[in-house]
Amino acid sequence: MIVPILLLLYILLCYENFHFHVAHMYAHLGYPNAQHIVGQRYLQGTGVEKNEEMAMHWFREAAEQGHPHSSFNLAVGKLKNMTMRVYTSIFVESTHHYTAAPPVIEKLEELV
Repeated sequence: MIVPILLLLYILLCYENFHFHVAHMYAHLGYPNAQHIVGQRYLQGTGVEKNEEMAMHWFREAAEQGHPHSSFNLAVGKLKNMTMRVYTSIFVESTHHYTAAPPVIEKLEELV
């Protein structure tokens, strides 16, 4: 009798953590909606420690099964990563006094 009460109490008090573990179980079984939810949880750090690499892994798994939101999140994640690499490269160029770098940095800052 005490075990169901403790389980119910855990679910009520630790809903985010419980939801993550249930979704994670279904994600491992191959459900694309669950894989997307797990990716969102990792991306936001809800119920689990924030981990963008794991988020992209789960978005990729769901996208391979045709989940449209995961495909979008995966594309945005790749663009964000590429943008950061370009921005870092331009920053390095600007510190080495290349004249073309400052106008490009200004354009990037306008976009971001």
